[in-house]
Amino acid sequence: MWKKFKRLFIIKTKFEAFLIVYALATGAVARGQDYLVQYPGFGGKLLFLACTGAVFMAGAKMIEAIDYHRSFGRDY
Repeated sequence: MWKKFKRLFIIKTKFEAFLIVYALATGAVARGQDYLVQYPGFGGKLLFLACTGAVFMAGAKMIEAIDYHRSFGRDY
């Protein structure tokens, strides 16, 4: 039973990775908009870019990891 439960939290396909990246990006943009209101000017824009940039890096790493696992035959 724990094996089935554990599989719910494993990203198996690129489609699942893209869904997670979309959810992260939605949250990052919302947080970035809050930063723009709290810190008007250059500081807010810089924090907005930091929020969205972190999502791009995390998404690239997830997709890279899926390709890596498939190249070694580790299909979940």
